[in-house]
Amino acid sequence: MSSPQAVPKAVLYYDSHAAWSLAALFALEEKGYGKDELDLKLVDLAKGENFSPAFLRLNPKGTVPTLVVPLQNTLSADMESRYKAITDTEALVTFLDKSRSVMSRTHTTSTAPAPALSPATIALSGTAKNIITLIHSAPASPELLFYMNARDPAALRTAAPSIATFLRGRKEALEHYLAENETKEIRISEKTKVFWLEKKKATDDLLAAPGQAEKSDAELSEEGKKARAEYFENTKAAWEVGLALVLNKLNKELVGPFTLGDQISVADVHLAAWLHELVVLSGGSPLDNGSTAIAKLEAHVGGGFTFAKDAAPTAGLLGTGSDPTTPTLAATAPKSKLAVLWDALKERPSWQRVFVGAQA
Repeated sequence: MSSPQAVPKAVLYYDSHAAWSLAALFALEEKGYGKDELDLKLVDLAKGENFSPAFLRLNPKGTVPTLVVPLQNTLSADMESRYKAITDTEALVTFLDKSRSVMSRTHTTSTAPAPALSPATIALSGTAKNIITLIHSAPASPELLFYMNARDPAALRTAAPSIATFLRGRKEALEHYLAENETKEIRISEKTKVFWLEKKKATDDLLAAPGQAEKSDAELSEEGKKARAEYFENTKAAWEVGLALVLNKLNKELVGPFTLGDQISVADVHLAAWLHELVVLSGGSPLDNGSTAIAKLEAHVGGGFTFAKDAAPTAGLLGTGSDPTTPTLAATAPKSKLAVLWDALKERPSWQRVFVGAQA
């Protein structure tokens, strides 16, 4: 019999500042995986590590999270293990859910409970699918909303340092890989070269406004003025139109207190990571209570956007501020469904470890 050390592990490639990576980490916590059951490998998106030749061999799309898992029929110690990469976040979270359960054949070392996150009925499965598809759609993209997060020069100067630093790091990495290819230090396919060039152009386009945020309008060239005006228009459309539509559709699907009712589900794993990112982009914190967090999101969406306050707080879910020892009047005030959901998620130990830890 092979020793436990001989069993190959899965490897999760992630970036702790990327929303969908946090969804994968949240799933690990909710499912009770032990720390020695799979390896975690950081991929720094701000340094363009996801575009390295080594990572692109695992995931040609260059995205995180990516889960590399050994194939079941190659787990024996007397044969070479073969692997597959799961690069779709929905498929990855579903795999983590099903791979650790009472019926699972996973080589588990954890004694923590492994609650099923899959919805119990066909109807709820349909609702979960609708929600997951919705928040993974283009208008809901956390990456898009990170890039497009200022609607006037003052807001642009505030947001630009984080946006421009990220984009410049990615640009430098792409230029480095392309230069190494030209000098034959690395060998890559023509397809990979085209991929790098496309990503570099997209990065340059995204940098046009944030890269000149410190300049006044008078200091900008005509091209720079045009880029800034287009950036503000695109940001306004992204938040006030695209995201507002997504949020309205989402609110209609929620049951409460969690996405599908009293039990946390796979839909909550995705929604927790996505909503956390939106609130942080809106100036909020994972320590905020639900009413505060969602109020900041509503204000940041703009255009008079607001949720109906049609959900009563669930018993036991206290509305506290950033200081958890100080109750607020929000504990008894009417709340939106998303505010109640935020409070329900915030009480979970996994929220503290994944989302509060991500801000450290």
